[in-house]
Amino acid sequence: MAAAAAAAAASGSGTPREEDGPAGEAAASQPPAPTTAPGARLSRLPLARVKALVKADPDVTLAGQEAIFILARAAELFVETIAKDAYCCAQQGKRKTLQRRDLDNAIEAVDEFAFLEGTLD
Repeated sequence: MAAAAAAAAASGSGTPREEDGPAGEAAASQPPAPTTAPGARLSRLPLARVKALVKADPDVTLAGQEAIFILARAAELFVETIAKDAYCCAQQGKRKTLQRRDLDNAIEAVDEFAFLEGTLD
């Protein structure tokens, strides 16, 4: 029963979903886990450039490949998040093109971006 409660909590509601079986267990027809295609890149940012940026910091002496990958992935997620928030600001202005003021509005509206206030000035 704990598995049913965990599945219900993960789905965002307190009740089992319709796809769940009579015991609240998920149906066997779940979509397969996403797989990467051969040759697909795990990072959209060039790791050599990220490594060069990391090495430009005089406080960094060594940076492993895993650390470089994690930093690149974190940067991707950060850019994706702020771009989505800025796009929402553009949509409120009935526009599809992002402008600087959209980034400013996203920075002001989202508490997590407070450290960026004043950086675009």
